[in-house]
Amino acid sequence: MGARFAVAGGRESWARTLLTAVGVGLGVALLLLATAVPHIASAREDRNNARSYTGGYSSDTAPGPRTLWIGWGHTTFHGTDITGLLLAPHGDKPPVPPGLDRIPAPGEMVVSPALKELLAAGDSGLLRQRLDDKIVGTIRDEGLSGPNELRYYAGVDREAIGDSGTRIDRWGDDSPPGKLDPILLMLIVVGCVVLLLPVVIFIATAVRFGGERRDRRLAALRLVGADSHMTRRIAAGEALAGAVLGLAVGWGIFLLARQFIEGITVFDTSFFASDIQPSPALATLIALAVPACAVVVTLFALRGIAIEPLGVVRSATPKRRRLWWRLVLPVLGLALLLPLIGQPGQSDSTYQVAAGAVLMLVGITALLPWLVEAVVQRFGGGPVPWQLATRRLQLSSGSASRAVSGITVAVAGAIAIQMLFAAARHDNTSPTGEDPTRADVSAQVSVDTGAQARDAIARYAHTKGVRQALGLAEGSVSDPRSKAKDPDDVPLGALMVGDCATLKEFARIGDCRDGDVFVTEPGEWDDETYFTKPGATVNLSFDKDYTVNRDKPRLWTIPRSAPVVPIKQDPAGGERSGILATPGAFDIADLDHASVQVLLRLDPKVPDAIEYARNTAARLSPQMDIYELWGTSESKEFRTIERGLFIGASATLLLIGASMIVSMLEQLRERKKLLSVLVAFGTRRSTLGWSVLWQTAIPVVLGLALSVGGGIALGAILLKLVDKPVAVDWASVTSMTGIGAGVILLVTLVSMGPLWRMMRPEGLRTE
Repeated sequence: MGARFAVAGGRESWARTLLTAVGVGLGVALLLLATAVPHIASAREDRNNARSYTGGYSSDTAPGPRTLWIGWGHTTFHGTDITGLLLAPHGDKPPVPPGLDRIPAPGEMVVSPALKELLAAGDSGLLRQRLDDKIVGTIRDEGLSGPNELRYYAGVDREAIGDSGTRIDRWGDDSPPGKLDPILLMLIVVGCVVLLLPVVIFIATAVRFGGERRDRRLAALRLVGADSHMTRRIAAGEALAGAVLGLAVGWGIFLLARQFIEGITVFDTSFFASDIQPSPALATLIALAVPACAVVVTLFALRGIAIEPLGVVRSATPKRRRLWWRLVLPVLGLALLLPLIGQPGQSDSTYQVAAGAVLMLVGITALLPWLVEAVVQRFGGGPVPWQLATRRLQLSSGSASRAVSGITVAVAGAIAIQMLFAAARHDNTSPTGEDPTRADVSAQVSVDTGAQARDAIARYAHTKGVRQALGLAEGSVSDPRSKAKDPDDVPLGALMVGDCATLKEFARIGDCRDGDVFVTEPGEWDDETYFTKPGATVNLSFDKDYTVNRDKPRLWTIPRSAPVVPIKQDPAGGERSGILATPGAFDIADLDHASVQVLLRLDPKVPDAIEYARNTAARLSPQMDIYELWGTSESKEFRTIERGLFIGASATLLLIGASMIVSMLEQLRERKKLLSVLVAFGTRRSTLGWSVLWQTAIPVVLGLALSVGGGIALGAILLKLVDKPVAVDWASVTSMTGIGAGVILLVTLVSMGPLWRMMRPEGLRTE
């Protein structure tokens, strides 16, 4: 009978059932997405492992018909990373990477569909100049981590990779994953709790939509002979029908969203629709738990309501909400978390941490109705909108508290996560030693001769958008007096050539003119037999295999007047010791096997200056790229978790906003006739609008205050669990609180339109 009321009880019943179904459906859809996360992660990891070449590498691998020489071809375009590998087979049966049918020939490349689309875009002219090989195919899904990944494989000659490549005989990496840092594991556990708990709370709230109208209908059933137990079962059946319909709506939303998810990229991360497969066990649990939750919540809500044949009594003198059992929940949470303090990294404590966090956050939700009731009972007097709002809250504050409970939990959890994030970022962020204030980017160029080194520096200097190019050519010198029998045992030193401005970035040099030579003090790792001293003679001759040539030496003598200068950390974070010479004192062309480091300062007035520099690097060598200088670097695991939590938080925030809109519309629908009566008696619409705003604002302010205190307390305990000092990032606390308040304000503004329509005289009509 309850199910029939839900689907065949007239327009009002259908409206309530649809609102419940939409509310439950939104929550179910997000829960289904959450159950698919393990499969998403494992599928991406499997594809990444299958295309990795680290498992096929061995120092003993000899070139043969089944081996492949691989070079690094990564680049960046407009801030987006593009992964590329250069392939040069040794024979006719090389291992083919997943997603390809064959190894592309020199001058050809196989690209991902997203990269092919990017190359065809009108504003990608600079990228087309850089990746100008002929596209002969696209990488299939099994070779990509996601549908929008930018990746390519290019065929090249063996000489294009040089000696910096890697020889493999197969693709794949089956090495076990490393152990996760305890604080990162804590972030994952708490993040899942914080993201999913508001969803569960909203589902519990959605099944209570339209409670007042339902109770009046149950009173009519009492009048025709139903007893109180029967009315409760009927109410449970009605809620069950709405929840089951919500399951169907949730699956529909999930399947619809899955079809569009391939077009979404967040932090360079995208997902295949085929990867988003809910866990069968967890999906079954959701299918059973949601209807059961609907029944339990409905029966619990009817516990304090007397449904009599002549009407519904919600206690004229409402009983004050009890505080003791609401405090039990956070106390139990503390009881689970406190014993773990001082024992970080225990793998068997994951569920205990999750349970403790859930109890503390649920305790915050349970405290909110009591706090709202305790505060609003003390209100009295004031302007008419304020009195309307406070009187409504005094009579029934439960619905208002339930409406903001989701955002309260979300903000409290977000504050705790931010405190963990601050500690995790400190542990997973390390200084690089680079100084972005002295140079914007650094480029390393491998050359065969000193003449090529000079040409590479000149090319960078004449690149559009480059304001200054500091190029340092470096080659090796050997000790011609060495008595070592093996040429590999001959002591080596470094000879670096650059203009005065460049040399001053690598050593503490005072006066400098073209033609000067300097010798640096020994570096930390230099051998005691340091032979590059003023007045010493060095050998410049090396064979093609970088071996010292002692049969045909080319000798050069360091001027005795060369001053000894201290080493200075360069903008890229390195320290170089050896001989420093200006072009007037030493010709770069005399260096064998020189390498070049170029430090570039870019012109901020040229928008694509860095892209022009990358194109210059690509013309010098397909393996070359330039690297932006950053003062710090973050661990890969931390960035991955940060991105995952951001994606989850965005989805949860969207759900909270949508659910609050549904909840607000349900509350306005319940009060439609009352609003119309007030307008008919002369109440101004602006007065009613302000009253609705105050009815929302008061629980919000109290809820946010509660969430700040609870979030800081939970964050402090979690930091103690991972043995980190407790520090509150008040900027993050303020921003999280502001975001929560902003969502509430936006939902209230959206509800103004329906509110204005519901205050028309037509609302007085009834059936």
